Amino acid sequence: MQTDIIEATASVSKFGLTESAASRIATMLENEPDGSFFRVAVLGGGCSGFQYDFSIDTARQPDDCVFIAYNVEVVIDSMSLELVDTAELDYKQDLMGSYFAVSNPNATASCGCGTSFSV
Repeated sequence: MQTDIIEATASVSKFGLTESAASRIATMLENEPDGSFFRVAVLGGGCSGFQYDFSIDTARQPDDCVFIAYNVEVVIDSMSLELVDTAELDYKQDLMGSYFAVSNPNATASCGCGTSFSV
């Protein structure tokens, strides 16, 4: 599986995006308005303290970092980026269903559902 590591221009932060994730994001964006992008955020909550949030957005914020891989834009706010720096986003399809999965070396623990973590 090929992973594209994208470096933000304003920092040394890195965020990985697999080709599978990029393909799914591109499909999701096909019917969205021009200028739409995929946002990755980390919110407080979940069973381990933090949880990943994935959404389609059209409004950039001043602290957003933009990553581009496989012609897909992924936007992460600076606070979330601290928690997902060097992480990799993948899109998986298995018996459990289809879902985005984050492999995050910063996480010290995660819950069984895979959407929440602690650092």
